[in-house]
Amino acid sequence: MRCPNCQHTSSRVVDSRHTDELSAIRRRRECEECGFRFTTFERMELSPLVVVKKDGNREVFSRDKLMDGLLRACEKRPIPYEALEKTTARIESALRNLNKPEISSNEIGEFVMKELITLDQVAYVRFASVYKEFKDIDQLMDTLKHLAKGRDDDELQ
Repeated sequence: MRCPNCQHTSSRVVDSRHTDELSAIRRRRECEECGFRFTTFERMELSPLVVVKKDGNREVFSRDKLMDGLLRACEKRPIPYEALEKTTARIESALRNLNKPEISSNEIGEFVMKELITLDQVAYVRFASVYKEFKDIDQLMDTLKHLAKGRDDDELQ
């Protein structure tokens, strides 16, 4: 493990914890050279999940790409990074629980939309505008009306 500060290859583990929500082991490490502290996560390597893209191409599922998409949708929103990590873990877990070796990018998008609508409505609209490929302002307005109607229904209960 290389220190992100000085690139030295020797560090010691200061603290180690299993995180249920991230399905990982979180380790706090300290570089033996410069004393810099950093966190690493260890995850079990699972069988690859193949994503079938809209154009028919296939690629291996990337947790990092999923997280990047969530980060873009939630940019400049008051959402803690830890909440996005947990959301990413829930989506990946749900995808793997389908027990399918291949999954379409559309299915992944639907899982992301279900998570984002409860996490942050602005992030949901940002993601939906790209995912659903809105052609005009009317499609965007329909989505906004749907969100507002859902909020009105919640307030009546």
